[in-house]
Amino acid sequence: MYDEVHRPRFHFSARQNWHNDPNGLVYHAGRWHLFFQHNPEATVWGNMTWGHAVSDDLVHWNQVEHALHPDELGTMFSGSAVVDELDTSALGEETLLAFYTAAGNHVEPPKPYTQCLAYSTDGGDTWLKFDENPIVPWIEAHNRDPKVVRHSPTRSWIMALYLADDRYCLLRSTDAKRWERIQNISLEHDSECPDFFPLLDEEGIERWVFWGGSGTYLVGDFDGTVFAPCSKVQTCEYGSNGYAAQTWSNAPRGRRIQISWMSGGRYPEMPFNQQMSFPVELSLRGSNDDWTLCRWPVEEIELITASLEIPESFRLDAKSRPMPVVGELFDMAFDLSAEHGSEVVMTIRGVPMTFDFGQRVVNFRDRKVPMPGTGRLSVRLLIDRASVELFLDGGKLSASFCYLPDAHIDPLVFRSIGGDANLGRVRVKRVNDVWRDDG
Repeated sequence: MYDEVHRPRFHFSARQNWHNDPNGLVYHAGRWHLFFQHNPEATVWGNMTWGHAVSDDLVHWNQVEHALHPDELGTMFSGSAVVDELDTSALGEETLLAFYTAAGNHVEPPKPYTQCLAYSTDGGDTWLKFDENPIVPWIEAHNRDPKVVRHSPTRSWIMALYLADDRYCLLRSTDAKRWERIQNISLEHDSECPDFFPLLDEEGIERWVFWGGSGTYLVGDFDGTVFAPCSKVQTCEYGSNGYAAQTWSNAPRGRRIQISWMSGGRYPEMPFNQQMSFPVELSLRGSNDDWTLCRWPVEEIELITASLEIPESFRLDAKSRPMPVVGELFDMAFDLSAEHGSEVVMTIRGVPMTFDFGQRVVNFRDRKVPMPGTGRLSVRLLIDRASVELFLDGGKLSASFCYLPDAHIDPLVFRSIGGDANLGRVRVKRVNDVWRDDG
């Protein structure tokens, strides 16, 4: 186990069977908790249960006992978790609170979707369901995916909840048990899996980000009662496989760390199905109503990488140019410049990624990722056995892709079509296999 041919080597995947959305992300007492939607019985979706994994460094994960199992209110759909440091719930100081959707119509007789509470008094090892569930009754449709965050100035908990279509709402509570609905929010062309969190912009002013399941977001101000968007809806995830991203609560040093389900990947004849993205740290660039949410691989990746000695620059032309590296796991960065109208083709383990300097897009599989700016392009890639994650211009644009490699001799090959091109500031690191002892 963990040595299968398509098993991701430095991205999290469940030991076996199906998994999807990350849930209940919380940091407590030195441990990062990753809960996830999981079918413990089959490699296809169904029987939703909260799987559970823990880590002390965000890169090495240990899957432990499942946390939440289906009950008379339904199967366990997505949700979030927090640390109740002030014992607002009267369930005990430092108690972990998990908020989840009980998907009632998956039981007999059918029941509506409701929002429920579970808690742990032993640091997340075992969980009890609140005996007065549900804490938020059915509102409409398949309302689901509660994401709870602390708003300290008003001493309240805030819950972002998906309703239907592109509509969400915010609810507020002082004890995490009794909730009132305070605002409706629309996120055009998005649905499901909201996140809601504060970030400091480049002027040091706190802004709030409202995030949807497909990776679009709004930036605005929040006073504990009203979220006032200051930006238009923007896109953060441009890949074909990034979905249901969620951030950890209670992360140390004020960090805002996010992980996504890399949905839709194919893992033929494997005992597991699906994987997570590599964790990224979020930052908010810009000011004065012009912000960009940036994503960048967490610094902890340095624990599992080793630099390879290669030239720092390459001149590219129509002749294929292999990188002088071997292996299949890479953290690679470079600056790319080319003549207008030319294309640079980077073949990643037999699969082409095309940087089109005429259309100013990056083509990979079925997606076109826009290139920022007009000149030199800064690129970073995380390459695993079954995935590629792309970060442009310091993380201003990012894209998550699942793929299966094609036949190849060299793992990384470049060539330029329609004009010469240059690779500069090239850096390639080998990534260790986190399931083995070399991590």
